[in-house]
Amino acid sequence: MASKVLRAVVLGPPGSGKGTVCERIARSFGFQHLSSGQFLRESLRGGGVGGFGSIAAAFLALLTAPCCCGTRAGFPRTLGQAEALDRICDLDLVISLNIPFETLKDRLSARWVHPGSGRVYNMDFNPPQVQGIDDLTGEPLVQRDDDKPEAVAARLRKYKDAAKPVIELYKSRGILHSFSGTETNKIWPYVYTLLSSKIPPVLSDDEN
Repeated sequence: MASKVLRAVVLGPPGSGKGTVCERIARSFGFQHLSSGQFLRESLRGGGVGGFGSIAAAFLALLTAPCCCGTRAGFPRTLGQAEALDRICDLDLVISLNIPFETLKDRLSARWVHPGSGRVYNMDFNPPQVQGIDDLTGEPLVQRDDDKPEAVAARLRKYKDAAKPVIELYKSRGILHSFSGTETNKIWPYVYTLLSSKIPPVLSDDEN
């Protein structure tokens, strides 16, 4: 793990590639990748409210540990969540992914998931080896209701309305860094360069 403390948040609408960017950050810089979705899935497997309490406690411990280097994807989503996060730790930087609406709509409509793990497939550029089947477990994939074409537009509008004050908050603090594009592979080198100026990488960009 990297020796310097750096706490970062990756923001972006559904389908913007937040998870992919966080995974690459974790590999390249030796960070902890803290996914709110992953914690929720673990809590449900752990037995409801009690399990959730245990997972939440571990999540907060990671955030506040003095040696922690972490990236969080998709949180905070609202101004209230951002204010709650302020009471837990001070962020060093916020990465905002700006992806065109049509690109997001196409990505989400082609997205299928493995319910047990949250593993995501895209039928256009990251399909499973066997159509409709998870590569690792052989279990069926599903399309979430909010990824179906008729729900995507409303979902993106909802995100935009909720995220605007969050983005403005971090912009006013001078810690917001925005990256625009249609492909994660093209956005990533700029994210890597930004983080390399803050903390030494453990992998070169070519090794990622």
